[in-house]
Amino acid sequence: MSDQQGMSEDERLRAQRDESEAERADRNFAELLQELRVIQTGVQILVAFLLTLPFQARFATLDSFQRGIYVTTLLLAVLATILFTAPAALHRQLFRKGMKRELVEASSRLAGAGMVVLAFALTSAVLLVVDVVHGTPEALVAAAATFLVCGVMWALVPRHLGRKASRTD
Repeated sequence: MSDQQGMSEDERLRAQRDESEAERADRNFAELLQELRVIQTGVQILVAFLLTLPFQARFATLDSFQRGIYVTTLLLAVLATILFTAPAALHRQLFRKGMKRELVEASSRLAGAGMVVLAFALTSAVLLVVDVVHGTPEALVAAAATFLVCGVMWALVPRHLGRKASRTD
């Protein structure tokens, strides 16, 4: 019987890395912040793009459906920005209070929620652009494909790899 049988996943990972719970929380938070840095760049570009659209001459030609998509996309992108920056705000408030594990857990949930909102924001951005360029039928197909790819890459692939890793343990 191996030494690691009967141990929780957290205990096994800690034993493999030879790190304390505090060190693990510090590492997890640092890794999460690095992930958020990568994501935030894309979200910032999306928000910047959306904020410039109403000032373009062609914006006045959008129909009510397209304007509704625009406002929805803008609000989703702003919400994603808020969710992705919330861990920094939490850290500011909880800094040096001995709550790193709770901070990591809450920040991870916020990042997950941000990914869901970002998938909707990207989907609606594609819907808007393709609707303006090609029309609504093509836009609906492109939006559905965008949402599907987000779901596959951000949910199904990680879940599949996680199951595969669990089977090899």
